[in-house]
Amino acid sequence: MAAGKVCKCVCVCGGRGVRVAVRGGILSHGVQLRSSSSSFSSWSCERTAAERSMIPIVLVILLVPRVLFSTTHVAVISPQDPFLLIGSSLTATCTLSPELGVHASTLYWTLNGARVSSSAYSVVSPSVLSVTLHGLSGSQQRSGDNLVCHGADGRVLAGSCLYVGMPPEKPVNLTCWSRNTKDLSCRWSLGGQGETHVPTKYTLKYKLRWHGKEKECDNYSTGNERYSCYIPRNIALFTPYEIWVEATNQLGSATSDITTLDILDVVTTDPPANVQVNRVGELEDQLTVRWAIPPELKDILFQAKYQIRYRLEDSADWKLVDDVGNLTSCRLAGLQPGTVYFVQVRCNPVGIFGSRKAGIWSDWSHPTAASTPSSEQLQSGSCDPKSGEQNSTLRRELKQFFGWVRKHAYGCGGMSMKLYDQWRVWLQKSQKTRKQILQEDNS
Repeated sequence: MAAGKVCKCVCVCGGRGVRVAVRGGILSHGVQLRSSSSSFSSWSCERTAAERSMIPIVLVILLVPRVLFSTTHVAVISPQDPFLLIGSSLTATCTLSPELGVHASTLYWTLNGARVSSSAYSVVSPSVLSVTLHGLSGSQQRSGDNLVCHGADGRVLAGSCLYVGMPPEKPVNLTCWSRNTKDLSCRWSLGGQGETHVPTKYTLKYKLRWHGKEKECDNYSTGNERYSCYIPRNIALFTPYEIWVEATNQLGSATSDITTLDILDVVTTDPPANVQVNRVGELEDQLTVRWAIPPELKDILFQAKYQIRYRLEDSADWKLVDDVGNLTSCRLAGLQPGTVYFVQVRCNPVGIFGSRKAGIWSDWSHPTAASTPSSEQLQSGSCDPKSGEQNSTLRRELKQFFGWVRKHAYGCGGMSMKLYDQWRVWLQKSQKTRKQILQEDNS
């Protein structure tokens, strides 16, 4: 192991995780490590007799197959932990300590555990063996690729981490939004080919456009949303911000375009609250949806815009109602009788404090379920086919007419809905009357 090299690992001793660090062959926390092979990846942790007898104290001895490391380094690899461009070549040397008494021709190299072909070796001197690697690919792990020099018997003599990647390209698609004017969140995408394969730092910076000190965002996300940052407080209103992202690694740096925005122009909000879905009397093809204004915006001057979507219980396809406007209720018509529907509502805060730009749609509310009444079917029996055909034709014509009226009316309400309700009530009453007459005739 090279001078000053620190290797960290996590071992499990008696079911407990112990983090240890090796520096110059000396192990911290007294954990005994054993290896069944010569590769770094095969270290295991063994519980010692002292650890078994004295739980508060952990005794450590570092044992390596056939070699006990000391503070004297048996070999050194150069260069140590280099950063290299993808596609480049590297010549590394393994220099042996004279006290080892080993000839360089007996050594061999591995890269990420795989043995490197001896055709890439060159014996520089009795104590120096070099290896040349061509056309290097991007590092397979963020901690770097492991280039290791071994003795003839497989023991590890020295190691180096290769960081092979690309300089970052200009971040793109910088997008920001403010929830209820209280905070600011931003996300961006990687430019060019994306992943750099080496550790790269992304820093979101911002400042007031005409005055103010440059600041950095501190709360970065991890996982799938790692290219995003959150500013939780101290957001200024009525004045524009300049926002940008800087990307830096050991191979270069890049800066995104500057985005200028006013917080009031990028406001989103919580989903509408208290969403309720109810039947409309006995009308089997309608449901009424009601909701409340997002509570965080109750005292802010704005005009909300809403959307509704609904789907059948056994379907994944949503149908969107986009003409709700700023109403807080809506009538869904043309539904299937006796069917369970799931309904969601979302809000777009338009014109916050007089802003001329549309806001950003909120998330959808939690699904609310409701069912339409079951339609009454005629009992089996005879009926006049001509009368049935005429009634069916009349229903089709009336539905087409009122469907046209509803389609050309604004939003979810209006006189057309009242006329349609009256017609539906009349139609259902006439169906019940005919059903009673048929039953009396059959009796």
